[in-house]
Amino acid sequence: MNRLHPRIRLLWVARAVIFALVAGGVAAAAMLYTSLPIPVYLPVAISFVLLVVGVGYALLRYQAWGYEIRDDSLYLQRGVLTKVYTVVPYVRVQHVDSARGPLERLIGLASTIVYTAGSRGADVSIPGLTPDGAEDLQDRLKRLAIRAEGDDAV
Repeated sequence: MNRLHPRIRLLWVARAVIFALVAGGVAAAAMLYTSLPIPVYLPVAISFVLLVVGVGYALLRYQAWGYEIRDDSLYLQRGVLTKVYTVVPYVRVQHVDSARGPLERLIGLASTIVYTAGSRGADVSIPGLTPDGAEDLQDRLKRLAIRAEGDDAV
């Protein structure tokens, strides 16, 4: 099972920190600009709780994520509270993208997105890859999808 690059934890932890600060800021604004009886410590308490939960969730999410290139399919497992196991047969692959958002570029990571034939939301994304690793995975999945083109779909 292939694991994600450890730097993805930084991205997920940074998102948790930003979310905790924004939620604390909203609570502080509500305290300052409304007549609601909000205790002074509540914005800090909200930020702290969201920070602890968010960082813990990010670390558990990293532990739960993995993917594997199999002979006939791409296998992914992920999820903290709900475990999700996905099998994408190569005959279902429509196209494969490699993407790098601003935060991913900042920490030197990329994602590979696999678009599949099927209903809306049937696409899968593999975050936390190095840029070279994302391109290699994209090329490998493309070759496997082309090779599987003659097989019947599941």
